[in-house]
Amino acid sequence: MPSKPIDFSRRVAPVDLPEWLDDPCTYEQLRSYLGDLEQVNTLSFGARPTVQWLGQLLERHGGQALRIVDVGCGGGDMLRRIERWAKRRGLAVELVGIDLNPEVVRAAREMTPSGSRIEWISGDVYSYTEGADGVISALLTHHLEEIEIVRFLTWMEATARCGWYINDLCREATPYKLFSMVAILARWHKAVRHDGPVSFRRSFREDDWHRMLASAGVAVEHVEARRWTPGRLCVGRTKSA
Repeated sequence: MPSKPIDFSRRVAPVDLPEWLDDPCTYEQLRSYLGDLEQVNTLSFGARPTVQWLGQLLERHGGQALRIVDVGCGGGDMLRRIERWAKRRGLAVELVGIDLNPEVVRAAREMTPSGSRIEWISGDVYSYTEGADGVISALLTHHLEEIEIVRFLTWMEATARCGWYINDLCREATPYKLFSMVAILARWHKAVRHDGPVSFRRSFREDDWHRMLASAGVAVEHVEARRWTPGRLCVGRTKSA
């Protein structure tokens, strides 16, 4: 009997559709998972939207050194990409990665080349008191319940002096199916093969973001929501200089 078609019109909450990454595992399994996830992000040009936004932010603020905080930094590939990009262009950025999971932060440190100046912090971002010019996140919000995302949006709006940027997935059938096929062919970690499709079902569309922004007290007209191929929906806010 054929399986029931997946309904992409509504988001499936994390509590109703868990990811394997949320389950306990050994450090070696976690490190392998994060390594394959970095390959996924590289092949899908996942850092491109964030880097483009950051370039515009730096230009808007006259190329001055900005402190950029990556919330839910995971294995750190986003910040490593930004550091290489900034170095090639002679741009001054201070990069900080924060993640709740100390083992994830350990992996980020180990996966980062010596000589890097990225600061890695294990802890709750709501206890972070150093301030930030820009706050970014990548593939974080689909892990959260909506009430948690509203709190995160509220915190970013209050904390980020120059702006904030959320880089996540778009809940659509085509990227869901494409990822499922590529993940099998590439023989990525079994948890990546499972969690990738789940992540698409737990992600958002524009109307979801408009609703959450309103709940956080952030005017929709001050925020840009843009789709990026393949399968990304990024939401950003750049504040006046």
